[in-house]
Amino acid sequence: MTESPDAVLIYIPLMKNLHMSWNDIKRTPRIELKGLLAALNEHEMLHAMDGYTDSDITSLSKNKPEIRQTWHMYMEKRAKYDAMIGKKRNVSFQGIG
Repeated sequence: MTESPDAVLIYIPLMKNLHMSWNDIKRTPRIELKGLLAALNEHEMLHAMDGYTDSDITSLSKNKPEIRQTWHMYMEKRAKYDAMIGKKRNVSFQGIG
């Protein structure tokens, strides 16, 4: 069981991040467990870069260019969920030019 993909990829994240007990996990259908993990992953991506600004990302990406890709994925997720809840984002084009 220690090298089982289920233990590493399903059970431990559910116990650690969602505080599910072993009994809760055993009683929950596998499709729902996978849905919970997918939602957890989505939530983590949605809040992965909270507190950063575009200028922060520009300076950070000088040393680690892959941060820019994570930032774009984060911004896409934010826009997707803002649109789903009807939240309007203020977009400014000042300073471009």
